Amino acid sequence: MKSSKNKLWISFGIIVVLYLFIMVFPFFWVFITSFKTSGEIFGAGAFKVIPENPTLQNYITILFEKNILRSIMNSLIVATTTTIYVIIVATFCAYAISRFTFRGKSVLLGLILAVSMFPQMIITGPVYNLFYDLGLLNSYAIVLPYSTITLPMAVWILVTHFNQIPLALEESAKIDGATRFQTLYKIVFPLAAPGVFTTAIITFIAAWNEFLLTVTLNSNASYHTVPVAISFLRTQFTILWGEVAAATAIVTIPTLIVVLVFQKQIVSGLTSGGVKE
Repeated sequence: MKSSKNKLWISFGIIVVLYLFIMVFPFFWVFITSFKTSGEIFGAGAFKVIPENPTLQNYITILFEKNILRSIMNSLIVATTTTIYVIIVATFCAYAISRFTFRGKSVLLGLILAVSMFPQMIITGPVYNLFYDLGLLNSYAIVLPYSTITLPMAVWILVTHFNQIPLALEESAKIDGATRFQTLYKIVFPLAAPGVFTTAIITFIAAWNEFLLTVTLNSNASYHTVPVAISFLRTQFTILWGEVAAATAIVTIPTLIVVLVFQKQIVSGLTSGGVKE
């Protein structure tokens, strides 16, 4: 019996190690590729783990010639603004859906979920025409369609968290003379903080990684975000893989730091909304 358990744990450990290897290896390979010259990337050294002639030229080119820092700043502005806007709107919307009883609540939630399932390709054309008519092309107004994409997901996550907060707490606060806003600010929002925090991080990462809308609506390189800037690291006949790898390594750092620093809050936010007390 003990031997069977040991074999089971060994098998489980092997599966976990293989899974982690599959997940981590692409990032590791991109990182080591960023230190290779073009000759190594396309030549015999392409499959070597340690570069024969490691170089920082790819990073120097990206930082000082291709100005990737400008694109990182654009991504930070767009992702942060989108996150703040989405959290404010989604919080009040989710609270209203969670607490108020009205006809068609289930239909409304279904419509919100349906909107989140629309492919971006469907809305890109109409959004472009709207931005063209309003004169919003090549601007930070890209935040508006970003918010449209991420808002449904944010509402669904927050509705789940608000449903876990006992209504008796709000009733007690009302008896004590607290207004609706005071109840929200001092009782409901602090208890829903893990869910709000998790939603903010997910929204930020989604906005940081968005590509299609930016490349369509912002043709001016001054407003390119990181994914779009990386896609233009090419010549007429080839892709500059060394520079792409260096840029990828640089722009992955912000999201990696956010996830590592706040991983406990993320796990807490995702699990607390899924446990019914």
